[in-house]
Order: sequence, then structure tokens, then C-alpha cells
Amino acid sequence: MQGIVRTRGYSVSALQSRKERGTKARIAWKQHAGDYTLLLVGSLLIAVSFNMFLNPNQVASGGVSGISIITEELFGWEPAITQWALNIPLFFAGMYLLGGEFGLKTLVGTIVLPLLVLLTRGLPSLTHDLLLATIYGGMLIGLGLGLVFRARGSTGGLDVAAQIVHKYTSIGLGVSVALLDGLVIMTAAFVFSPEKALFALIGLFVTTKTIGIVQLGFSYSKVAFIITEDAEAIREAILFKLDRGLTNLQATGGYSGESRTVIMVVVSQTEVTKLKELVRRTDPKAFVILSDTNEVLGEGFKRYGTV
Repeated sequence: MQGIVRTRGYSVSALQSRKERGTKARIAWKQHAGDYTLLLVGSLLIAVSFNMFLNPNQVASGGVSGISIITEELFGWEPAITQWALNIPLFFAGMYLLGGEFGLKTLVGTIVLPLLVLLTRGLPSLTHDLLLATIYGGMLIGLGLGLVFRARGSTGGLDVAAQIVHKYTSIGLGVSVALLDGLVIMTAAFVFSPEKALFALIGLFVTTKTIGIVQLGFSYSKVAFIITEDAEAIREAILFKLDRGLTNLQATGGYSGESRTVIMVVVSQTEVTKLKELVRRTDPKAFVILSDTNEVLGEGFKRYGTV
């Protein structure tokens, strides 16, 4: 007798469907929990850097945090209050002018970061050496922002203003960010000193580089493109001697017009020498292009979802 097996009023297919939905819900919950954890940890690192390095040494390296350092010097305003007073209106302006592209994570970052700045304001300054404060403050802020960005979040601020400028003018987004940060640093030059403004530029550079490291990681792999007339032999050498997967790309010679096979393979730094030796022994006439790649996701490399 054919039919759908039922268990306590539910078909097997319905139970399986409910189980799959439950599994997806748990995965989604874990992903959200991980994102908000990164967002909070990143915001805490930014707040600690602000209170232990940048603010005590008056290093206003752009952004709303830089503006709050300047306003504290000029008017004695609490930096966290200034940050709230700027971030929250900018968030709602972004919601209105940019079509609601900002989500809950941006709102959380906009509110939580100034709160953490307020809660950590009593932390002692670790150094009064301007260079050390600039470098370590920039690194810590870059680390915090990198974690926030990995959580697909934002701390709002002048980045929102830059997106508004970009949308309603012909100015590129990167240029808009640079212009707004530049205005903050130029103001710091008048309020504090030109020397501190120069240190602020160093801090901005260090922050940008640190964000890149957090986003892409320290490990560099190599992607190789191998143009050869003996593609099959090189394919077998890579698969069975190097134990790496590869992709065959079909190409046409620009001069000869002949069809060629280009082998693309990604290897770790430690495998580069072995790959070159395998290609040399198999086809000494092969043309090899090696290029750096910052992040490789998939089997044999970094798993999806890892930081």
C-alpha cells in the first residue's frame, strides 16, 4: 500500500521540513549572535583606544571621534555626548536620504560606541609620547573597526555623511571620506598644533592599514596561472604530487590565435617553490604568472564563516 507515512498527524516530509527550518533558524541565530558579539567587542576596542591613547594626547585623526576631541578642547563638552549628538542625527539623515540602507547593526553601533566611550573615560593614558599614542591608538581603532565591519555593521559617524555627499554630488565615496576626515584634521591643526595634525594623519594611515589586515588576514596565498602546451601532465602533477585542486581556463593566444589551456591553481606560500619546480620539470617552456591573494575560502584553505 503506497502513501505518505504519518507520525502523530504529521507526514514524514512535513517533519523533515520542520527539522530543516529549525536547523536553519539555529544557524541564523548563531550568525546573528556572532555578529553582535563582534560589533560590541569592536566598539569596546575603539572606545578603549579613544580614552587611553587618542583623547589624552589630542590626536584627532578624523571622524566624529576627532570632532569630539576638538569640541572638548574648545568648549569642554563630554566627547560621548558630542558623538551621540552627531551620530544619531546622521543615522536618521542617512535613513531618509539614502533610502533606508542602514540596518539595526548600524543603529546599535551608533548608540553603543559613545556609551562605551562614556563608560571607559576613567581609564588611564598608557603613554604621553605622541608617536606611540598615534601608532597604538590607530592600530587599536583599526582592529575595532575591522571587527565591526566583519560583523557587517557600522559605527555611523562621518561615513554616513560621506555617503550622502557621494550620492548628491559627483564626488567619489573614497574622496568624500578623505575630504571630511581632512577637514577634521585641518581643524585640529588650528585648535591644537600643526604637529599634532601631522600625527593625526599617521594615525589615520595606521587605522586604514589595520582594518585591511583584520578584513583580509595576515596569511597571503598565491594564485598561479600556468600557460602550457602540456596541460595534462601539469594537471596530474598538481593534483597528485602537490595535492591541490585546479581550474582549466580556455584561452586564445594573442599573437598565434591558437587555443590554449591556462591552469589556475591557488597554493600557500610554502608550496610556491614546489609548484615552480613541478612546472619546470614537466614543461620548461611553460609561462607562469604568480600573484598574491589575501583571502581564499574553501576546501584546503579557510572555512566559510571563520574570522
